Amino acid sequence: MDSIVNKLSEIESAASAIVAHAEEQKAVIDDEMQKKRDEFDAKLEADTQKKIRLIRGELESRTSSLLGNQTGEAGESIEALKQEYETKHEEYAKEILARITEV
Repeated sequence: MDSIVNKLSEIESAASAIVAHAEEQKAVIDDEMQKKRDEFDAKLEADTQKKIRLIRGELESRTSSLLGNQTGEAGESIEALKQEYETKHEEYAKEILARITEV
């Protein structure tokens, strides 16, 4: 009877050792997985920030180009209006005076 109890005790000790070893391995694997997740997250964040900087740069470039075009077009329109005024200001003044005196 003692040999059966001793065998059961040995089996329980072996099972406890196996469970303890499995828990240690689980902790090591959990640490490795967390490290891999952290590395992946850091790489993803860096890639995302790089893409955002590229997109932002393109957007700023387009905006500057559009503003430059609009400024140039507005300047041309203003210059055309100034030239038209210089050539026809007397005509405009006579027309305004005529409208005022008609009433």
